[in-house]
Amino acid sequence: MSDPVPTDLNWLSIFLEAQAAEAGAAHNTVLSYGRDLNDFLAFTSARSLSFGTLAQDDIETYLIRCEADGLAQSTRARRLSAIRQLFRFAYEEGWRSDNPSLRISGPGKVKALPKILSIEEVDRLLVAARDHGRHPIDRARNRCLMEMLYATGMRVSELVTLPVSGARGNPAMLMVNGKGGKDRMVPLSEHARQALADWIILRDEAEDDAHRKARKPLSRFLFPSSGKDGHLTRQAFHRLLKDFAVEAGISPAKVTPHVLRHAFATHLLQGGADLRAIQMLLGHADLSTTEIYTHVLDERLKTLVMQHHPLAKRS
Repeated sequence: MSDPVPTDLNWLSIFLEAQAAEAGAAHNTVLSYGRDLNDFLAFTSARSLSFGTLAQDDIETYLIRCEADGLAQSTRARRLSAIRQLFRFAYEEGWRSDNPSLRISGPGKVKALPKILSIEEVDRLLVAARDHGRHPIDRARNRCLMEMLYATGMRVSELVTLPVSGARGNPAMLMVNGKGGKDRMVPLSEHARQALADWIILRDEAEDDAHRKARKPLSRFLFPSSGKDGHLTRQAFHRLLKDFAVEAGISPAKVTPHVLRHAFATHLLQGGADLRAIQMLLGHADLSTTEIYTHVLDERLKTLVMQHHPLAKRS
């Protein structure tokens, strides 16, 4: 006798648990699936539709509503992707005998050129971070965060969850746990290594003091916090970055953690770095994801042709 088909709400919880446990999806990916699929569930529930019986037309109606609500093309593509994953899982589990999302053509993704900062703007942000904070420990932490983010191109979620154990001993390379639990090594610049060494000294003193006074357990994170996660959150760092931007005289709307990641890749390419090496540093699974940065090469390639092509020299 086969297991009973779960309710729609249980579909989501079982699917998300499977993504986290079996597929090895990153925590933030599972959260994103959850947000998108809960919105889809609200839509189907309002129309008395069931995941077990709804048709392709129902999913297409939902996508049309998303477009009417003004959702970006990339957001609609991501939601359809989550729905496809859900119904593929349901088909494999035997909850449905078909996959109603299989033949739906999505809106696609627009590969917009990444917003970047100039080297001079990044320098101003680094100076602002070094001077931001009421106490030496805050200033040391802020400097370390910025130096490491720009030196490595890490995702902000990778940065704030770094374990302190891997950062001790003035390392030239750091092990980073990326998307899908994949590890990669990233090198540290001299400035980043010095900022890291200075920060660890003050961090350890503060941790030892808190442990002595309040019997608080020592944190395993490089950037500890008293919040439930135990480390500085992405949201807290995002707010810090906006403060740095204001102090640097740069529009806060222009500065995000991901923009700094773009700056890292773009500045490396401008300096002559190999695209495949940048792919490895960024932790991209596919080189096509990294190729979006090649727009910065246009002017350099034109200059190379004008300087070295024999016809250009002759003219």
